[in-house]
Formats: sequence, C-alpha cells, structure tokens
Amino acid sequence: MDPVESCPDRRSRTLGHLAAAISEARRPGQVLLVAVDGVDGAGKTVFANELAEGLERRGIAVLRASVDGFHHPPAIRYQRGRGSPEGFFLDSYDYGAVRRLLLEPLARSGERRVVRRIYDVHVEEPVEVVVESVGEVEVLVFDGIFLHRSELRDLWDVSVFLEVDFEVSILRGAGRGYGDPDFTAPSNRRYVEGQKLYLATCRPHERATWVIDNNILADAHLTDLPRN
Repeated sequence: MDPVESCPDRRSRTLGHLAAAISEARRPGQVLLVAVDGVDGAGKTVFANELAEGLERRGIAVLRASVDGFHHPPAIRYQRGRGSPEGFFLDSYDYGAVRRLLLEPLARSGERRVVRRIYDVHVEEPVEVVVESVGEVEVLVFDGIFLHRSELRDLWDVSVFLEVDFEVSILRGAGRGYGDPDFTAPSNRRYVEGQKLYLATCRPHERATWVIDNNILADAHLTDLPRN
C-alpha cells in the first residue's frame, strides 16, 4: 500500500507534535529560536509556514523569517566561480548580518528591534532596511539551507532538519522553475556538491533536535527521537 494512502494525516500529526513540543519549550520573557533546515527543494518554507500556523492556533505570537533575505551579492556569491560547490557552501549568505540584525536581538531580553531582510536575490539588489519592533513575539520560525553551520547553530533553541533525497529535492526545484530535473546534470553540480559539503562538514542530522523524512510531503514523519 502506498504510504500516503496508509497515513493520510501523518504530516498533520508530525506538525502537531512539533508545535506542542515547541510550545512546551518556551520560557517566560524569552523568544524561542526555531530553525527549519534542509537541502534546496526539501520543502522548508512550506513546512515552516505550516509549523508557524500551528503555533499561532495555540495562541503563540510567531515571527517568520528566512535566510534567503540575507543573500550576499553576486560579487561575493560567485567569487570562487559560478559553478563552484565550495562557493555555494561558503559564500551564499551574510551570516554576520543574520546574527546581528535578527537572531541576537531576539535572544536578548528587553525591547526587540529586528531586520528580517537586507537583499532581494531575484533582482540582485539590496532592499530598503526595515527595522521592526517585535516585543510581543514568543517564537521565531526561521527557514533556510545551511542553518546548522557553526556561525548560527549556537543560537537555535530547537531545530528541524528535513531529510529529502537529492533525486526528490532537485525535481521539486525544477518544478518551481529552478534548474534541470536531473540531479546528475552538470548545472546541478554546484548545488548538490555544495550541499554534500555541508552535510559532511556540519552534520545537521546529528545536531538537529528533530529529523523529519519529507520525501513524501503528505507522509512527513519523525525519523528518530529528539536529540536535545
């Protein structure tokens, strides 16, 4: 029997389990910082949105943000060459800005003034910086690739890693208009090999609080017990 047919509500149950655990992990007067990590095409944005919605249904004030608001400009992203996997892994994002403008202000008590976006990669232009006062926020749900890098991982209170095979993730990306659907195509080398560098170097499967098998969207499920 197809696993989707056998477990039509498994994704909802998984999201509900995480929302309940995150709700319980909150501390008075502090913002809980939650990372949703995974390779390109793993389904991070949709999963993070659904998780945030589940928390809001519990009456929790949630702030959403993504590492994609903190891209480096092309001169930095492609300084090692447009096809470089090392460049994809090392040079894609401004982690100093992520920490300084968003994560550290949320981690501190008192008035919280944050910036969620500094760059628009679709038009390759910086955006007007908007400073937001978010003193009422209880949980940040932050999605993106490479979130268990050393520059960020000490700040997460809990984290999710969405486990998806490259054959699946690349096909999903192509379905959204990004690249060749064949994960072995030369045009995908930068991204696949860059992600493999990340997986080998930062070991997100070991560092994440929860690992979720998200190969079949409707059947998203925990692959192990919480690690932290």
